[in-house]
Amino acid sequence: MPSLLLVVFGLQLLIHIVNTVGAPVVNEFLWTLYNKLPTSTSADVKSQGALAREVLRLKRELNATSAQDQFAKWAKLDREHNKVQAKYDEKANSLKDFKSTFDRSVTFLRWGGTNGLRFFLQFWYAKRPMFWIPKGWVPRYVEWLLAFPRAPTGSVSIQMWGIACATVVQLVGAAVVAILVLVDESKQGQGRQKMAMGAGSRNKGGGKVKKEL
Repeated sequence: MPSLLLVVFGLQLLIHIVNTVGAPVVNEFLWTLYNKLPTSTSADVKSQGALAREVLRLKRELNATSAQDQFAKWAKLDREHNKVQAKYDEKANSLKDFKSTFDRSVTFLRWGGTNGLRFFLQFWYAKRPMFWIPKGWVPRYVEWLLAFPRAPTGSVSIQMWGIACATVVQLVGAAVVAILVLVDESKQGQGRQKMAMGAGSRNKGGGKVKKEL
């Protein structure tokens, strides 16, 4: 069984990732993954995609056909388009209702697997020390604070360990984002510099041609 220290850290990391990415993005990813599997809605999603492509095809043909010069063809395409559009709308509404239920279930499970589990662990292991602090390293009031609310004095409680993990994860996450932004800006700067050098070379070449003429 993994150490409780690592479980709490991993849980805080997971919560941070979910909060950073956003619940709608997570729900959409899980919905796409769900429909990749042989589930009850996977066939309906594929059928909806095929109907959407058919609607677009008929719409393009309908727009390219003149209602005055080719009325018979236009009327036939219009009937086919309306028929396929009705099937698409029916399929889309059915999937929309199911997806609403899916999103509610995923939201409940996601909360239970992150914040719900965190609250449970903090309650269940409230009196258990995560680790002990060497005696005399910190003042007495700091020992009491680190043991808050119910861990033995001189130890670090699961609540304080969770706060420390969340702080470290946020700081590291912010540092990673800052590094990625700097790298991206550096690449863009190098690209602009290369474009400027290329433009300068072309200008010099053009100047030489004019001088020879």
